[in-house]
Amino acid sequence: MAALEPERAKLDTTIPNESRIADYFLGGKDNFAADRAAAEHALTIAPELPALSREGRRFLRRAVRFLAGEAGIRQFVDIGCGLPTQGNVHEIAHSVAPDARVVYVDHDPMTVVHGQALLQDNERTVVIEADARDPAALLTHPGLTSVIDLDRPVAILLFAVLHCVPDDDLATHIVTHLRKAIAPGSYLALSHPVSDLCPEKTAKLAAVYQAQGTITGGRRGNLRTKAEVERFFDGLDLVEPGVVYTPLWRPGEETPHRPDATWVVGGVGRKPRRPREHPALT
Repeated sequence: MAALEPERAKLDTTIPNESRIADYFLGGKDNFAADRAAAEHALTIAPELPALSREGRRFLRRAVRFLAGEAGIRQFVDIGCGLPTQGNVHEIAHSVAPDARVVYVDHDPMTVVHGQALLQDNERTVVIEADARDPAALLTHPGLTSVIDLDRPVAILLFAVLHCVPDDDLATHIVTHLRKAIAPGSYLALSHPVSDLCPEKTAKLAAVYQAQGTITGGRRGNLRTKAEVERFFDGLDLVEPGVVYTPLWRPGEETPHRPDATWVVGGVGRKPRRPREHPALT
């Protein structure tokens, strides 16, 4: 696929924004009237959306703890980070590994400015403005390369991002480019709402978000299925228990939200080490 140059996002508070809608669902105050109206409209279709948002944060917390702890990762790139909330990636990672470095990436100018103001004194955490739809530019952004060494293992985080890219070819291009660019031993973690459990409801939501302009860059009749999301992990070794509904991903001592009512899946995959080269037999 040819290199993409998506138009730089502009701050327009009259257009609903996905991260500000999520902030509203989580009880935050960093949202505007258009975001609240869009959120309330979505709630008439799926009243469980705030619960799904909270469950998404719980999955993020468990995944990052695994990556910083058991997996030993010390570099994180959180793409589509959204507005700062409690329990951010750097807070979770630093609670396990204080030397971890984190780059937050978002294409929304307000999100970036807000994050930069909050983290200006944090030397190990930065916020940059870049677009996931142009992964090559994202990974070569000087703000990222000044903190992250892509020749060493890194965790790429795509939590609740790829459903905002309805074009399957583009979504695959994003993940494939990221997978090829990261070093062996790196990880990809993502979450994605799916249509399997409630196809009529998710189709209505997809239509609403696309009509409002909240989701751009293509159209589709419904969210991806779980099987379609699993393909994003092609070429990676899935960490147990694989791609599952998020309450079932290593819940530990947490009391999981009802998995039969959670239509968001998540998983973590590891890029294999290069196979050892054996000397030719003579």
